[in-house]
Amino acid sequence: MHQVKHLLESKGSAIFTIAPEAPVLEAIKHMAEHRVGALLVMRDGHLLGIVSERDYARKVILQGRSSAQTAVSDIMRSEPLTVSPDTDVFDCMRLCTDSRVRHLPVMQDNAVVGVISIGDLVKAVIDAQAEQIEHLQRYITS
Repeated sequence: MHQVKHLLESKGSAIFTIAPEAPVLEAIKHMAEHRVGALLVMRDGHLLGIVSERDYARKVILQGRSSAQTAVSDIMRSEPLTVSPDTDVFDCMRLCTDSRVRHLPVMQDNAVVGVISIGDLVKAVIDAQAEQIEHLQRYITS
């Protein structure tokens, strides 16, 4: 199975961030603009947490809070699970499934180098399986 670094090479390593004191409304607009489901909450290059559409739905909408008056730090998940570029894609899939998270920051030498989503992982697994099937078909027919 492929490692996270290969996944980042193919999908890119764009990182979308927001400050912890920013209003949740700004975070949601930023997510919509960049068509992502989560933002890394950072200050001075340090990862503080992650905020997702799911956090917004559960911690703002369902609780009747104001997205303009609520700070990102009030709803973010502090100390998010992270992976390294050398982590196996299958291990990331297991981590997402077991922990019920959809986004994993990728860290190297205490710096964020990318973000992968459950969708990225599913695509990588499907691609790997298709490659394996093709290899087996060539083996059988040769």
